[in-house]
Amino acid sequence: VTGYLRHLRAQAEAAGGQALNQVVLGRPVYFVDDDVVRDGAAQASLAAAARAVGFSDIAFQFEPIAAAFDFEQHCTQEEHVLVADIGGGTSDFSVVRVGPQRATRTERRDDILANHGIHIAGTDFDRHISLARIMPLLGLGAFGPSVLGQPPRPVPSRVYFDLTTWHLINTVYQPSRVSELRNMADFYGDPAHHRRLMKVVQDRLGHALVARAETAKIAVADGGHTDIDLGLVEAGLHNGLDAEQAARALEADVERIALCALDTVRLAGLKPEQLGALYFTGGSTGLTLLTDALQAAFPGARAVRGDRLASVATGLGLYAGRLFRG
Repeated sequence: VTGYLRHLRAQAEAAGGQALNQVVLGRPVYFVDDDVVRDGAAQASLAAAARAVGFSDIAFQFEPIAAAFDFEQHCTQEEHVLVADIGGGTSDFSVVRVGPQRATRTERRDDILANHGIHIAGTDFDRHISLARIMPLLGLGAFGPSVLGQPPRPVPSRVYFDLTTWHLINTVYQPSRVSELRNMADFYGDPAHHRRLMKVVQDRLGHALVARAETAKIAVADGGHTDIDLGLVEAGLHNGLDAEQAARALEADVERIALCALDTVRLAGLKPEQLGALYFTGGSTGLTLLTDALQAAFPGARAVRGDRLASVATGLGLYAGRLFRG
């Protein structure tokens, strides 16, 4: 993070032609769900990284609130907006009172009626797509051979969940783990499953498979069908994914995200019908089944789509201008 901020500061100073000592950093509503101490530690780490590269005046702003500032640029009347900022790691929501008369104010604390979030987003979607359409070809959900007439037992599943979870994938490549998996060949009724699994482990293909799940998710985001090419595991290996299969794989996560959005409005002391707008930002809002679920939860609010990748940055810039002006 420090290296990235150092590069970013250098690029910004070159573009602006002056030294930059002030910065507004965006942050999710929760770095860590339901743990105030760890959440505070995460922000402190980010602040330390900013100080290490030369920033002396450091402020933070919740990313969904920054997106609300971007939305507000186009407001013609005062209203309540629910900002849905759904990216790769978190789904963050804020209810903000916006309007042309409020846009110039630096202190907006009384306009932020509620913010809430959940640690479910794009990487979780990729994980479930992989579990549904890729890992079964490596043995997930399969059974071993029948021994002495006993019913076949399911293949142990832990490795498949680890191979689809970004921060756990590398743990599968530890020598002791590889040796353990290699000795499990007799657990598989279909030798092809074990052969493919060992190919993934030995060639360290876990992250590549998750990336293929992400690509497939994006391909069916607006409906349709795609084919997941798994030739890196075995020549000719592939599996399909359509919008209906994706919806089934992501149903539980989408439902939890929609409930979080409803909770946010409740925390703001509002009823769903009192929202004027639902503002979508963040890369994962390109997933139609997700935005459809959120629109269904707030049928009276008009849906507005911001720049999925830049609206938060735009809002942070607007806030920085107000905060540091003069």
